[in-house]
Amino acid sequence: MKALSLFSGGLDSILAVKLIEDQGIDVIGIFFETPFFSSQKATQSAQYIGLPLKVVDITDSLLKIVLNPRHGYGKGLNPCIDCHALMFKKAGELLKKEGAGFIISGEVLGQRPMSQNVRSLSIISHDSGFKDLILRPLSAKRLPETLPEKKDWVIREKLLGLSGRSRRPQMELARKFRIKEYPTPAGGCLLTEEVFSRRLKDLVSINPEFSRRDVELLKWGRHFRISEKTKIVVGRNQRENEMISSLRKEGDMILTVESFPGPTVLATGDLSAEEAKVAASITVSYSDAADDQSVAVRLTRDTKHWTLLSRGKGKRNFHRFMI
Repeated sequence: MKALSLFSGGLDSILAVKLIEDQGIDVIGIFFETPFFSSQKATQSAQYIGLPLKVVDITDSLLKIVLNPRHGYGKGLNPCIDCHALMFKKAGELLKKEGAGFIISGEVLGQRPMSQNVRSLSIISHDSGFKDLILRPLSAKRLPETLPEKKDWVIREKLLGLSGRSRRPQMELARKFRIKEYPTPAGGCLLTEEVFSRRLKDLVSINPEFSRRDVELLKWGRHFRISEKTKIVVGRNQRENEMISSLRKEGDMILTVESFPGPTVLATGDLSAEEAKVAASITVSYSDAADDQSVAVRLTRDTKHWTLLSRGKGKRNFHRFMI
């Protein structure tokens, strides 16, 4: 017998895997990746416990849900219930290919008020289309019996009945399994973050046909909406400058200060002459040049280059544009 595990890399998902492996069942970890959450933590934890891990990109499917979630949003723009149902659905579609009989996850009843109560867990299982094959080992004894338990693929008595937000039972179980390294239970999903969600709302309202590149750009720098169709992104350090440059596409404008250290600024949209002046002034204001000092700003669009003299005006003058 083999099981697929929705594997986040956190302690709960590690323990769920260990509980099932402890019954002599092989487990394959599955991490569903998008621009909103990275597989880095899952990959590290999988290596630590010797779990085979497959990373599957579900960006296109999730973006459709983010725009119109059937069960609404949790914190920020996170469609918690719909997102989890999608992941179980995708995992279910992999069962035959991987030669597995059922799906497990590290969800704990009551740990998250919106997505891990009895009703939500039931909705997630039902909407996935694989309700009878979804087992939650850490809280199984507090949930209805599943097909793997009814058919004795797993022994229900060896599963747990955890509930609530306390981490103490998990930490004690980790010691039993000699698990000494595991990440802190931080969120990890950008859709739960206030600033990222605000930027995404702005993007969706202006451009409902946004691309994956547009979403990726939301992760970097400071964002300013200087007109309905024009946005600029200002790098905060060398790494962000490099990432912003790498995300430039045809038609975008790059602005840099010529004589002082400063940000790489990317401007999207067809800037008017006045908007270019505003973008240049923001570029100078976030550089090391003194306010009111006349500075040359280099502007590049595709293969064209030109220079514009501009003055910084103090960062507060541009807060009204910040997203």
